[in-house]
Amino acid sequence: QVQLVESGGGLVQAGGSLRLSCAASGGTFSRSILGWFRQPPGKEREFVAGIIWRVYETSYANSVKGRFTISRDNAENTGYLQMNSLKPEDTALYYCALKPYGGGISPRLGDYNYWGQGTQVTVSS
Repeated sequence: QVQLVESGGGLVQAGGSLRLSCAASGGTFSRSILGWFRQPPGKEREFVAGIIWRVYETSYANSVKGRFTISRDNAENTGYLQMNSLKPEDTALYYCALKPYGGGISPRLGDYNYWGQGTQVTVSS
């Protein structure tokens, strides 16, 4: 059974950086797409970034483009989200998720089969 475990969240001041990790186990990820999503307080979950595991193609939400970088380590079966120049509006519960390769990177929650439990990111002003 595929399991995803996020880590790396915390409290940071505006302008600071955090790196989130998503450790994947229980499957073969070379034909998967990893997505990062976030759910701000009182709001719906939204797409942040995605990466095609095998070819390293990436996609970002406009709100994080130029500040966040998604990556993955094949050997460790781990995905990352490097977050720089953090803003208070980046405060959210961050989730990683996996979907099959077909259809490419998707911003739709329903396209992802597996989800982690989330890690909290809080950015103070």
